[in-house]
Amino acid sequence: MIRPGTPLRRAQLVSPFGVGAMTTGTDGISVMTAGLDFWFRREGGGEDSSNLDLSEFRVEEWRLQRYLQVKEFRLPPDYRNPRTLATGPAPNANLTVPMVRFPQMHFCRNGKCLRMTQLPLHTRGRKRCSHCEKGWLVQVPFVAICAAGHAQDFPFREWVHRTSAPRCTGVLKIRSTGGASLAAQVVECECGRSRTMASITDGSADRSFLSSNLGDDEHYTCPGRTPWHGTERAAGCGLPIKGSLRSASNVYYAVTRSSILLPQSQEPAIESVLKLFGSHAGLATVLQVLRDTGQPGTAATVRDVARRDLEPYSDSAIEAALEAYFSDRREIPREDDSGPVKGETEFRRAEFDVLRVPQRHAELESRAFPIADYGDWMARHLERVVLIDRLRETRAMVGFERIVPETPTRVEQRKRLLRLQSSDSVDDWLPAALVYGEGIFFAIHEDFLARWEHGPAVHRRAALLQDRFEDAASRRNLQERELSSRFPLIHTFAHLLMNQLTFECGYSSASLRERLYVSPPPRPMAGLLIYTAAGDTEGTMGGLVRMGRPEHLTRLVVQALESATWCSADPVCMEVGSTSGQGPDSCNLAACHNCALVPETACEHFNRFLDRGLVVGSVDEPTLGYFSLPT
Repeated sequence: MIRPGTPLRRAQLVSPFGVGAMTTGTDGISVMTAGLDFWFRREGGGEDSSNLDLSEFRVEEWRLQRYLQVKEFRLPPDYRNPRTLATGPAPNANLTVPMVRFPQMHFCRNGKCLRMTQLPLHTRGRKRCSHCEKGWLVQVPFVAICAAGHAQDFPFREWVHRTSAPRCTGVLKIRSTGGASLAAQVVECECGRSRTMASITDGSADRSFLSSNLGDDEHYTCPGRTPWHGTERAAGCGLPIKGSLRSASNVYYAVTRSSILLPQSQEPAIESVLKLFGSHAGLATVLQVLRDTGQPGTAATVRDVARRDLEPYSDSAIEAALEAYFSDRREIPREDDSGPVKGETEFRRAEFDVLRVPQRHAELESRAFPIADYGDWMARHLERVVLIDRLRETRAMVGFERIVPETPTRVEQRKRLLRLQSSDSVDDWLPAALVYGEGIFFAIHEDFLARWEHGPAVHRRAALLQDRFEDAASRRNLQERELSSRFPLIHTFAHLLMNQLTFECGYSSASLRERLYVSPPPRPMAGLLIYTAAGDTEGTMGGLVRMGRPEHLTRLVVQALESATWCSADPVCMEVGSTSGQGPDSCNLAACHNCALVPETACEHFNRFLDRGLVVGSVDEPTLGYFSLPT
């Protein structure tokens, strides 16, 4: 395993450069992040565990752990020089996140040579061509991937000879004829066969050009290679394989799940004990055993494990903490029980209920003004506004996708991609990153929203989005979902607010994120959280929360809605969206880069399911929008 030439931030090792992702170092070498089996090992591959304290990296998120069925989360290790302190060697020194060299196929940069050579996964540094000894070896820009997440070097020999089992072992060369397209890249064999790279990226995940265009009756299917596990063996797959540029966006989609940390108790003493349950390694192990065996546990049981740490707390506080610890975990859904979309909706319901009420906790602090302070117009449309001075978000990586994001793959299948060996109860963890920030929570007025949703014109317009997404889902094998009328309304409203806030509070557009709380009756939710996505352990500076005060927010909302009534691309934006759709998968109506789109890192749904018409109305139906309905 090798380290990259360019250090990465720890949060980037969760997304977008997590396990199985490629990045390029300052030396120009493309590397792939290795599987979790190789994390938290000493540089050099030794098994020395002296002065290794994993508790420093553990992250406790009681709701997310239950939701994803994982024992714990860990922050990716930060590299430390093995310097010696006065008290001894530096703790957790020489820990790296290992990488493998990928793609393995290289070609000589010497224009008179150009021969292709395959290097081992563990090769370090730049290498010269062993044949001409003049040119440097450079990685080819092509790879091959499949929808199950496998990746391998592009099968150049099979491609050139147009067969899945070529017998020729001649030297391959790759040259460019000077054009800008893939057709200008030509692969040649010394036997005289040659073929351009044209069309290798064509086709879909279930019928790719590469899989079906070797010979007349031959198909090249995925052998199931996982180079991020440090092995070149084929585990077997059989799915169609697709050629791609190694820098293409469809080569890797990190799949993450996130959670806002909620207090487990309103009593400070009980909350302190609960926090100790998560941070103390011995207590965490005992509680896991008690939960697995169905035993409730007593104060005496846990005192035997951490007597000194629990000495300040009474038995009644410990018993109350145990009751909260076990009862809360039974009520949290599991993603694999109900699927990603429905499971995520139910998971967020607890956040929706807690964020609506002002909180005073170390990692969740919020306050609210009476909605009447924002004016009559705001009070008719919004039930409440909560200013969140401090929050903690935990983002955990649960796997990744290739070719197509958001497939109906179960979370357990995604987690298996992260390790070569299946995780056991001792080593069942996922990488995670923490973000401390601030935000504004909006709760939409449910009674007014229900009246708006029953309008026939609203149903017709929302049905256009549902139909277009169902068409895209059937073509691309996407996760199915039902889009209620309130979903594009709340989603678009969040985007309009984020775009307006970037002008008002000084944050860049990529520094804000949305978090949507949407569910139709009979268990309705209608809310959204806009929060800072790049805070550190000290949080952020309060600029976003300040804009949520009554003297600023009403003006900001009105300006955002007024800007949305007319896009600089109108009438095209409004008309094209209503007729044929626009944006990713044609799943937007009146929404484009000029009016309602935000950076993809700020949006939870790839800038899809947006429509200004459902927010402020259209030219033909000016009263269609929720915020334009007469009251």
